[in-house]
Amino acid sequence: MNSGGNENMSYRSLYISKNFNLFNRCVGLPIQYRNAVALDNIRFVQTKAAKEDVLNRYKEKLEKKMKEEGAESIEKLQEKYKDKIEKTKIELNRMDPLTDLEEYERKATKNGHKVTKLRSPRSPEAPVKPYKVLDDFLKLEKIKDLSPDQVEFLWRARFQEKENVLVAVIPRDIYQKLYTNARENPSFILPLPKEEEGVEIHFIQWAFPGPNTTHCMFTSLAEYKLHKEYAKPHTTLMFHHDISDDKDIVLMNGAVEQDANITLPETQLLVMNLQRFYGALAESPASIRRLQLLKDFTSGNENFSLDVVIQEAQSLEN
Repeated sequence: MNSGGNENMSYRSLYISKNFNLFNRCVGLPIQYRNAVALDNIRFVQTKAAKEDVLNRYKEKLEKKMKEEGAESIEKLQEKYKDKIEKTKIELNRMDPLTDLEEYERKATKNGHKVTKLRSPRSPEAPVKPYKVLDDFLKLEKIKDLSPDQVEFLWRARFQEKENVLVAVIPRDIYQKLYTNARENPSFILPLPKEEEGVEIHFIQWAFPGPNTTHCMFTSLAEYKLHKEYAKPHTTLMFHHDISDDKDIVLMNGAVEQDANITLPETQLLVMNLQRFYGALAESPASIRRLQLLKDFTSGNENFSLDVVIQEAQSLEN
């Protein structure tokens, strides 16, 4: 909405008018005094001219906002929006974990690791297919009176003859933890060891297309960074929780794309680490550390470390 955009502009204007500062350049002073004065002015003290220049540039917008909010002065307006100004500052300074991975990729290339061949993106004009629900695989009416073991048998049999598929039956309590963490941390990265390429990074995205369906998509980070929203996932997992309340199980199925540069065993390793990082295993110091990495990635925390992610993914500790 336009009003939201104007408010953001106002918050940024307030932030600039409050914090726009200049170094004292100490022109004409001997070098030793210039250094001393520079250190003394490390707090970026505003000059009167600089402050007036900023206020003049945003005067009309600030006065309009003052009138809308009934504020008596700019200082009163600043005080009113103090919390939102601080929030804006945090957002402006937030780290982008994906950008932080570029250094790791440069090192890998420098060390002679081969780069996996990239696939072409999906076409923006391609029609979006409707997502599949549990009833597309097993008719709910026919399984409603079956036991969990009988449902599991039918579920696994449904995909027995298919290639490059992943199938699982997950206890509801374990899935609930996975689901909660996915909601709070809808994207992440996972490493995949490669014999010739070293470690290949994959981007994880969660989606919630329906009330009883959750998707988890795996895309090579290189393809995601190149094609963004048009990158094609090499693997998509579908979680169906239609019968979780009645039978205490969640059904999962997934498939590896035929043209993907990844094998089924490699995908299974990614899925195993997906489970470990999203806390689906029992509580332990290792799972707590992995959950913290999830949160640091989501928040853009500067303490997030890809090296630590790789270390935790390769650790045998659960």
